[in-house]
Amino acid sequence: MCDFRYIGSELDLFAAARKWKAYWADQVKPFFAGDVLEVGAGIGSNTPFLDTKGTGRWVCLEPDAQQATTLARNLHAIAGSRGYETICGTIESLAGQGFDTIIYVDVLEHVERDRAELDVAASLLRRGGHLIVLAPAHRWLFTSFDAAIGHYRRYNRSMLRDISPSGLQIKRVRYLDSVGLTASAANLLILRQAMPRQSQLRLWDRWIVPVSRVLDKLLLYSIGKSILVVWHRPWAPSESLERNSAVGGRARLKSPQE
Repeated sequence: MCDFRYIGSELDLFAAARKWKAYWADQVKPFFAGDVLEVGAGIGSNTPFLDTKGTGRWVCLEPDAQQATTLARNLHAIAGSRGYETICGTIESLAGQGFDTIIYVDVLEHVERDRAELDVAASLLRRGGHLIVLAPAHRWLFTSFDAAIGHYRRYNRSMLRDISPSGLQIKRVRYLDSVGLTASAANLLILRQAMPRQSQLRLWDRWIVPVSRVLDKLLLYSIGKSILVVWHRPWAPSESLERNSAVGGRARLKSPQE
């Protein structure tokens, strides 16, 4: 299951983009609960920004054997008492398992059959859970950089709606990094670089991302160079009634008036 070889060389470079990681992590953490599956975990640079609660099972799935080894080593160094599970394989490796949160961070664009990938992921998602995808946005921004790191596509809202897994509901769709969109357009039209320089990445992360964080909210997350979508698997009507009844029962037990 680990015969895949990742052709990109940008993971170490982007590991330093701490403000960007903190930004999108803040956008998705409200949807995190229970057992988590991080698909395409790479070298583990995103995990510390996502795992702030330290509860439940956390599985990091990585199809590249060399990266999976690096991933396990990096997570061991930061884990403390937290037990991360590192699995070298694809989403099909986890058939029959169940998760409350499944996340793809800059991964789905590397998958040729993205609709089939999400269908398998949805089959692992428990009731009440969330499937989260962060991906590069806008097909017109596809550059030699995308090709160099193995992207098949960039996404827009309609493309992600078209591949929505059956039985899941879209809960949030947002574009992020409105100012970074301008920088990406400049690279497309002027610089045409296959890989950003470290100094450019540092400038973007230190100065552009914080401005985008403010401006995105003012623009109602309507433009940006990345797109975030969150799907939700709803409770069945009978399960929802039982859950609400249980919550109500606990609330009555805690009420000081009774």
